[in-house]
Amino acid sequence: MTERVDLLINARWIVPVQPAGQVLDHYAVAVNGGQIVALLPQAQARARFQAHTVTELNEHVLIPGLVNLHVHAAMALMRGIADDLPLMKWLNDAIWPAEAKHVSHPFVYDGTLLAAAEMIAGGITTCSEMYFYPEAAAEAFDHVGMRAVIGLPVLDFPTAYASDPDDYLAKGLKVRDQWRNHHRIGFSLAPHAPYTVSDAPLERIAMLASELDIPIHIHIHETGIEVSESIAKHRLRPIARLARLGVLGSHMIGVHAVHLDSADIDLLSRYNCSIAHCPSSNMKLASGIAPVSTLEQRGLRIGLGSDGAASNNRLDLFQEMRQAALLAKVSTGDAAALPAHRVLRMATLDAAEALGLDDSIGSITPGKQADLCAVSLSAIETRPCFDPVSHLIFVAGREHVSHVWIDGETRVNSGKQLLQTHNSDLPGITAMWQHKLVGE
Repeated sequence: MTERVDLLINARWIVPVQPAGQVLDHYAVAVNGGQIVALLPQAQARARFQAHTVTELNEHVLIPGLVNLHVHAAMALMRGIADDLPLMKWLNDAIWPAEAKHVSHPFVYDGTLLAAAEMIAGGITTCSEMYFYPEAAAEAFDHVGMRAVIGLPVLDFPTAYASDPDDYLAKGLKVRDQWRNHHRIGFSLAPHAPYTVSDAPLERIAMLASELDIPIHIHIHETGIEVSESIAKHRLRPIARLARLGVLGSHMIGVHAVHLDSADIDLLSRYNCSIAHCPSSNMKLASGIAPVSTLEQRGLRIGLGSDGAASNNRLDLFQEMRQAALLAKVSTGDAAALPAHRVLRMATLDAAEALGLDDSIGSITPGKQADLCAVSLSAIETRPCFDPVSHLIFVAGREHVSHVWIDGETRVNSGKQLLQTHNSDLPGITAMWQHKLVGE
């Protein structure tokens, strides 16, 4: 007697990510009620299941949905507003003035819709977000049906969103309470960086993260100037200061982590921290190359992030996977550094684990949510294919993403996006904000 399921996906290759290194030929994934119920050979699937929908992916590789471990989604509206500048000049002269004038609930909602549409089209099914007006971001991600862990921002200085650290936290925690039972929307505490948040709020954030069992999402050691200024002001490197304040731990996601010495790496390893590696943004802002191979050797969890579209300028994890692999090889002089399977795990299961979501996403495993991405390897530039995982990292791009599912629901079908929102209005929305931002 056959079992009824909502969806059966037959794929030429399936890379479940867990167990590591596995590539399955002519396997199928059965999905019911938004969850993966089986991963098995196609012949067995045909005999066991009667599916409402059968999707044939005869020239495709099926992978878990990608997890973007660091993004400022609404900054998609500032894509290209200021290029060819180092980080602090970029922030002080361009980004912060534009934000002071324009950032609002509508800005964040519209920008997040734009970013979510871009990410889903490129196979990203989950992101770790950090920006102002988290309630607007939650509304936008919910409307497009994307999974997100939304940072509750904290800064010492006032913005249009909040006046001081207590105000940021009060507003953010209220948003978390309003959304806390949502099955796709979660939250983190997101102090911007050690150089923009003082000791007392960082200590409070550390306590809250422990009490609420949620991640801390924070930029660390992005530039050499950040490190030298911390030594001058606090007589401590930023990571050492965070350790003293109780911020480091398995719940902490340190973003960038470029300028590290051996003591910094010892602390990150000792406290079992996670790292969000953003190679394209680090290169574009000339911030440097994170020592990812060394961090990996010390056993740290490393996920990949796009950063915001204002500093990248793409929300594209296929680009980040390739850049991460190539940078690791050239920076170490070791062509074996970060092989393809390892990089794919960084963009899926390792990032999910950093967010505390590895029980539900990050691998194609029965019992997990059906967040899936299919990549077509039928185009001439993807032929021949000797190793589909190598192709995912070094050949394919987001333009080859053909299908995306989140919770088993189709978000991209044969390259056509099927978003649960008025995404047809996005060109008009972006044109409106572009007009407002002219001259900023």
